Amino acid sequence: MINLNGEIVQKTEEVLNFDNRAFKYGDALFETIKFKDSKIYFFEDHYFRLMASMRMLRMEIPMDFTMEFIEDEISRTVKANNLDAARVRLTVFRKNGGLYNPKTNKIDYLIEVSPFSSLVKDFYKVDIYKDFYIFSGLLSTIKTTNKITNVLASIYASENDFDNCILLNEKKYVVEAINGNIFMVKGSTIKTPAITEGCVKGIIRKKLIEILSKNVNYTIEETEISPFELQKADEVFITNTIVGIQPITSYKKSNFKTKVAEELAEELRKLV
Repeated sequence: MINLNGEIVQKTEEVLNFDNRAFKYGDALFETIKFKDSKIYFFEDHYFRLMASMRMLRMEIPMDFTMEFIEDEISRTVKANNLDAARVRLTVFRKNGGLYNPKTNKIDYLIEVSPFSSLVKDFYKVDIYKDFYIFSGLLSTIKTTNKITNVLASIYASENDFDNCILLNEKKYVVEAINGNIFMVKGSTIKTPAITEGCVKGIIRKKLIEILSKNVNYTIEETEISPFELQKADEVFITNTIVGIQPITSYKKSNFKTKVAEELAEELRKLV
């Protein structure tokens, strides 16, 4: 079952037509949200990120599109699918019509839910994806449905038996992984690409920066990171909403520890 504009319908029903702007122009935003133990993880952060992104894309926010309303709609959809834990995707897209210039800035929304496994892998191998780059502009920091670079990097990873790939920007600095933000540990310093590098404003990224800014044992830096710098790191890990923290154990000829990642994962669980 899916939720289209508040109506719970079968997944098999045709709900989007040929004139859908998410399909034709990628004129859409999405949030991937974790639902577990009858609650939505970090929902306030997801909501305010979505609102800020909608304003940036000049989408008209309905008066009833409140945090409480969306939370209820997500819970209804999870319940309709008889799930205790769910990966939720909330997609917001401009209503049909127009060419590049839309006929209206009003929106529709779609909520999909599916079971998930958030198990952290013990062995996790990555490489750099260099065929195409992420542009280090402000639009790259929001979660639009324009994700063709991520799609191609995923195909590359699958063809070469990697668990993930690291994406670069046009300056050839690290941006993020295919499905999450990236952090590297060297001694007591933890670095993550700055928003100005083009990385998504990840929710777990934000939470970790908050945790680390209060931790006297580590210094957190939002900065440029070169692919060569990653090879010299003590640890490298990926963060996203569903898994939380996934340590990288192998990158090129480097093998990494996982101690700090495990420590921070525990701190993250305490927040939940």
